[in-house]
Amino acid sequence: MFTGIVEEIGTLLVREDQEDAARLRIRAHKALEGVALGDSIAVNGVCLTVTAVDSEVWSTDVMAETLRRSSLGALGTGDPVNLERAVTPHTRLGGHLVQGHVDGVGTVHSRTPSEHWEVVRITLPRELARYVVEKGSVAVDGVSLTISAVSAVDDPEPWFEVSLIPTTLRETTLGAVPPGSPVNLEVDVVAKYVERLLGARP
Repeated sequence: MFTGIVEEIGTLLVREDQEDAARLRIRAHKALEGVALGDSIAVNGVCLTVTAVDSEVWSTDVMAETLRRSSLGALGTGDPVNLERAVTPHTRLGGHLVQGHVDGVGTVHSRTPSEHWEVVRITLPRELARYVVEKGSVAVDGVSLTISAVSAVDDPEPWFEVSLIPTTLRETTLGAVPPGSPVNLEVDVVAKYVERLLGARP
């Protein structure tokens, strides 16, 4: 479980593609404090298991399904990635409950800068649109964000907007993601549980 509060931006140093998986070696500093083999670290919002740690570089194995269902499949050597360690019972929940299970991949549609923040519009798969509500929460590449606007229910290309404050622009990869780029999306898990429970009612 994560909170969507990115601890640092790491760097993908090595990507070793295998037949049905890929091994990633990522440089990090803060995100490795107190980390042991088997621990979880979210990489751009995807929960991954630490398989090796060597000084300030850690390794993880990513299965083919994860590469296919997230934007991790497009990562290359030198790319920056958002990193967050799993929460502990003593962690402040500064964002919202994030599982690290990507629901789909969206696309940055546009960026509108303002004096103190930047409004980013993101298109998303139609099947996820019903879980996105104004003032609700969403994780974009592992960053917990509040939705500031949403498209109409019948919009043929659904979208939502988030307003990024200077800290988010500076301390996460979202500050430099250009229009047309894929981003991992995880909608609020509470909405999915509510839908499932209501659907099961007689």
